[in-house]
Amino acid sequence: MDLNQRSVVPRPRSLEEAGLTLHFLIDLICKHLHVHGLADLQQLSKQIALSGSILEPGLDILRKKNYVEVLAPVHGSTGERYNLTDKGHIEALTALSRSGYTGPAPVPVEQYKKVVLAQSVQNCKLTRNDVLTAFQGVTVKESVLDQLGPAMHSGRAIMIYGLPGTGKTYICKKLTRLLGDAIFIPYAICVGESVVQFYDPLVHHTVNEINDNLNVNLTAGYDPRFIKCARPVAVSGGELTLDMLEIEHDRTARLSQAPLQLKANNGMYIIDDLGRQRVSPVDLFNRWIVPLEEKHDYLSLDTGKRLQVPFDVILLFSANINPADLMDEAFLRRIGYKIKFAPLNEAEYREIWDLYAKELNIEYTEQLLDELLARYRREMRPLLPCQPRDLLGLVSDQCQYSGEAKIATSNRLHTAWDTYFINLDFAKVDS
Repeated sequence: MDLNQRSVVPRPRSLEEAGLTLHFLIDLICKHLHVHGLADLQQLSKQIALSGSILEPGLDILRKKNYVEVLAPVHGSTGERYNLTDKGHIEALTALSRSGYTGPAPVPVEQYKKVVLAQSVQNCKLTRNDVLTAFQGVTVKESVLDQLGPAMHSGRAIMIYGLPGTGKTYICKKLTRLLGDAIFIPYAICVGESVVQFYDPLVHHTVNEINDNLNVNLTAGYDPRFIKCARPVAVSGGELTLDMLEIEHDRTARLSQAPLQLKANNGMYIIDDLGRQRVSPVDLFNRWIVPLEEKHDYLSLDTGKRLQVPFDVILLFSANINPADLMDEAFLRRIGYKIKFAPLNEAEYREIWDLYAKELNIEYTEQLLDELLARYRREMRPLLPCQPRDLLGLVSDQCQYSGEAKIATSNRLHTAWDTYFINLDFAKVDS
């Protein structure tokens, strides 16, 4: 990691630089000792992600109040060990009743805003060569790439639309290759003593590197309250509701969880299958007007207080429905790029077919593929990128079931076709 990256999240040298209060720190120490048991200073530092010199003032107060007892070192410890007294456990339970958070120390939202700005997706500038390199080995029209490239370069909202199966979701996920270098993600953020859990292993994928944060008593290296991850990509489909775009508060556990668009900061948020959500498109679009225009969002904390957070996200909508049927002209203007995904031509279909045949180790002849394409023409079906993979997968299933060599024959392909496609003239099929 270079010094420039490290300077984005410098390690705090004091509680003031960490942006936390002494009261908050004491509560967090008590909760950690209550949940994890006795620990030496180095263990506590690793758990709380603050240096020992920052923790010591809080530990001194806990000792004076008889909330912790100091035990002698043992084999394997790096010094004196701290253990909660009965009085300390009561204090920890009181702290847990206010907030159930027991992870690494959170990052104040004002500090987080500065980190988001330093890592902005607006800084991810692309060239045509970058896009072509990222899509090597992927069959997609260069004309489409020449639309997607400037769209990603702009950092503006993007609408991708077209028939189901035209590769919209697949290509959207490939776009993540263009997001650039890894970034720093906080484990949690806070406003005062309200903590919102942020890091999500389903969205944030850590980058393997030599850990220069092993000795948390040093002031070198980056702030261990952050974790280095690839730029995030969050995806929502038909399950999306407006409630999911707000901070989730678990009143029983006293925990708050960041919504997906906040977790996607400095990255991409894909809303897939637009128009199929359990919320009307109009309400969903209205939810995005302020974030798209102002580049910040408003969320409610567990206290009811409204919180302004950065919205540094490439928002990508993917729809099987004509955008004009989903939104009005005013919102269409707010989406910088509207890109249509069309069916394949025969040459492109053959190329994808060959790629999947090799991947599945299925033999086929050009004559067989000619017959297949002729059937497409007879039934006037569009050639879609998902179909070669799906049809060859069905052929592979037949071969494995019969225990025979993986060869695409005419009979197997027709069986796959009849299994895969709905008979458009089903009313005439014998009962």
